[in-house]
Amino acid sequence: MAKIILDIPDYNSEKGLTSTWEENFSINCNMRNGEVIISANQQGLISIAKQLLTLAQNNVSSGCHYHFDEFNSLESGSCELIITKIDA
Repeated sequence: MAKIILDIPDYNSEKGLTSTWEENFSINCNMRNGEVIISANQQGLISIAKQLLTLAQNNVSSGCHYHFDEFNSLESGSCELIITKIDA
């Protein structure tokens, strides 16, 4: 089994969520026939994993979210992608 070690920024309620991205990442998000399609290179997939693990921290409050679009982290022509933490 492969092991990947990632540095995930600690959540700070005063600063909010912090995003960290791999160099040369590429992420596209599109809708087709009611399906969300996320396409990414290796660096993009690792970057998405970092954002998900950041949200998954115990001290991140329900409702905290990342909002990505073509002007913020996604490739041109991508639809908006919002990832929100909810309480179970």
